Amino acid sequence: MSQSVHVQAFRDLLDGRGVVDDPEQIATYTTDQRQLFTGSTFAVLKPATTKQVADIVRLAAQQGIGLVPQGGNTSYCGGATPDASGRQIIVSLDRMDRIREVDPVSMSISVDAGAILKNVQDAAATAGLLLPLSLGAEGSCRIGGNIGTNAGGLSVVRYGMTRDLLLGIEAVLSDGTVVSDMRKLRKNNTGYDIKQCFVGSEGTLGIVTGAVMRLAPLPIRRATAWLKLATDAPLAELLALIRRESADLLTTFEFMTARSIVLANEAMTNTPSVHAGPGGTVLAELASSSRHLDLDGLMEAVLAEAIESGWIEDAFLAQSGSQRTAMWEVRENIPEGEKRRNGSVKHDISVPLSSIQRFLDLAGSQVRSYDADLELSVYGHVGDGNLHYNVLVPPDVERIEFTNRIEACRCNSTTRPRRSAARLARSTASVGSRSIFWSDTATSAASLRCAVSRPPLIHRTS
Repeated sequence: MSQSVHVQAFRDLLDGRGVVDDPEQIATYTTDQRQLFTGSTFAVLKPATTKQVADIVRLAAQQGIGLVPQGGNTSYCGGATPDASGRQIIVSLDRMDRIREVDPVSMSISVDAGAILKNVQDAAATAGLLLPLSLGAEGSCRIGGNIGTNAGGLSVVRYGMTRDLLLGIEAVLSDGTVVSDMRKLRKNNTGYDIKQCFVGSEGTLGIVTGAVMRLAPLPIRRATAWLKLATDAPLAELLALIRRESADLLTTFEFMTARSIVLANEAMTNTPSVHAGPGGTVLAELASSSRHLDLDGLMEAVLAEAIESGWIEDAFLAQSGSQRTAMWEVRENIPEGEKRRNGSVKHDISVPLSSIQRFLDLAGSQVRSYDADLELSVYGHVGDGNLHYNVLVPPDVERIEFTNRIEACRCNSTTRPRRSAARLARSTASVGSRSIFWSDTATSAASLRCAVSRPPLIHRTS
């Protein structure tokens, strides 16, 4: 059967806006966000309802056509890109973007899978509630993709991953069957938790078409601090201290090395007057929905303990929204800084909190032993054990060639996985969105404490 016949068959199922077969328009869907993968398809299908998705799946099965579900196409991993065979067709959910219901009493929101994450956040905020899922691509990524990749983001330390926020789901299976469990129940122990099968499945078990997400009270107060770490500051113990002494009001604990901060500054027009300490930087933030808590005072008291322990050299507290924004812009501009620097080979790594310092020491040593000239950009959501461990592409080397070289090193390594940084850090250029987990025994972080020679200060930035 010719491609034109296939296209017409799908056009008969959908309305006039439901099929895109213009090559120029298709091109925007067939290359991944990092421009590492480009596939081929003869059409992009844009259903507007769950029924249309089910009809598409049945027809594709009859005609032997593979389906590639696509949300915002913001993934770094190529999972939403078709292969080069031309026998796969993209199913884009960008027309399925309704906010179905906001329930302030149940503290939940029901949405189409094609709803943009930022729009869902805004709908929740209008009702005085918070959708805690927050990540850099929130202005263009979509809820279905967040579910398919089990997205984490900036607030996992307090609220958990997408998996933890999902209350209900609607999905279409490979035979066109619609599975609908859009209940808002917090407690449901009546058998298998089917919705969790779709979390992290990247469209392999079905196409998610709707979701019910758990909401939280909307924070109205924040305390944001820029922490200049001492050499060998024990990240895990610092995190535990802040969580414990703040009554677990910590929403963000972002680690950045000095090199990553320099890259971010190079990408910014107005750079803030804060810099890294010898051990890097942590951007920590407390948040509360209460009008009665003095979060700045609480943050100062907590950090005073960390300073006494010699873990922090200096700390700066944001005194305005603009100062907070300036601090966050540094963190958010690191990927752009890497891109301007000729790019990086990205690795998304999950490490037990107690092993983070040992991993940083061991992996850095392994990379240097492979090539002493390689530079690293290391940052991430250390609050949940997640590190972005990126190898910078040298200025005089072509990016794809370098990516392939690093990937070949990983694949050809004969060292035991636990002891090889190349095996520990799995390249997202070829392995999809899965993090790699490292479970080696770590030296006690207490042995890594470093005393400083002068009494540091907590600064209220002006």
